[in-house]
This record gives sequence, structure tokens and C-alpha cells, in this order.
Amino acid sequence: MDDPIKQIAERLRGLRDVLELSPEEVARDCNLTLTEYEQAESGTADISVSMLQQIARRYNIPLDTLMFGEEPKMSSYFLTRAGHGVSVERTSTYKYQALAAGFRNRKADPFIVTVEPKPDDRIVHYNTHAGQEFNLVLAGRMMLCIGDKELILAEGDSIYFDALQPHGMKALDNRTVQFLAIIM
Repeated sequence: MDDPIKQIAERLRGLRDVLELSPEEVARDCNLTLTEYEQAESGTADISVSMLQQIARRYNIPLDTLMFGEEPKMSSYFLTRAGHGVSVERTSTYKYQALAAGFRNRKADPFIVTVEPKPDDRIVHYNTHAGQEFNLVLAGRMMLCIGDKELILAEGDSIYFDALQPHGMKALDNRTVQFLAIIM
């Protein structure tokens, strides 16, 4: 099974089976609709990192276990060399590279996120999750919508926000955008 979404879906199903929970219980416990959870578990829809983080936090398991199928092992430090973070491509337009995948009990989840431009001008998916988020644009430009605000961020710009606010982004100028995202 090469499709990362299908692999994550399989791990969600496995977690639910181990915990002896119904899909309804997981959806309720994680503030998801039953349809959202069932689509994630079946691998028929994109699975957001924020959804995975909600599930991981609720059931006290490392986010890496759901995303990558690996348990973190390091407790004093974890080094990620440039271009070598554990990565998952959620869709053809989003790629997440985890920068602290091997660190146990971390308080934040840092990622390099790469977003490819799409011909469709709309932001299709908005995330919401508990906690806060920090984004720093490393290359390119993006539009970040938080609630009803549309913000343009260019290379070097950063933003810190309440992640309970619906938020979504898209690459601008028909160019790939890359940014550091830290989810806390």
C-alpha cells in the first residue's frame, strides 16, 4: 500500500480497534462529525494534520504514530538534517515534513509544509484544532485565511494564531510555497 492517505486510514482503524471504540465514539470524543471520521478511516478523503493531532491528543498517543507509523524514541534531542524529515504527502498539493518526529513527549509539532499551486482559486479545506499555530514563510507567497480575514504572507513573514479559528491556505503567483508550521 503506497498511498499515504490509505496508510494513515489503516492506522486510524487499528487504533480504534485496539481501543475497542466505535466510529461514533471516536467522532464524539474528537469533536468530529461521524462522516468526517468515517471518510478519514476509509481513506476516501484528505486527512488533515489537525484532525490527526486531535485524535492523537485525545487518546494520548504520539502524532507520529498516526502519521508515519513510528514511535518517537529520543528524549534529550532529535536532529533533522535538511531535506531528511519524515514526510507524508496528504494530497497532490500538500506535503508535510516532520522536523521532530523522533522526539518523545514534545510540546509542539514542527513541520515544513510545501503547498503546490492549483488552478482552482479557492481554498477548499479549512482546519480547526485546539491550541495555537505559528507559520513562517520560507519560500514563495501564500494567502492564509483565518476566520474571515485574508492575509498575504511573503518570504520571511510569520504569523501566530489561535488554531480554533478556521484556517486554510493556498500558494500564490502560480509558484510553490514552503513554510515552517509549528502546531502547539
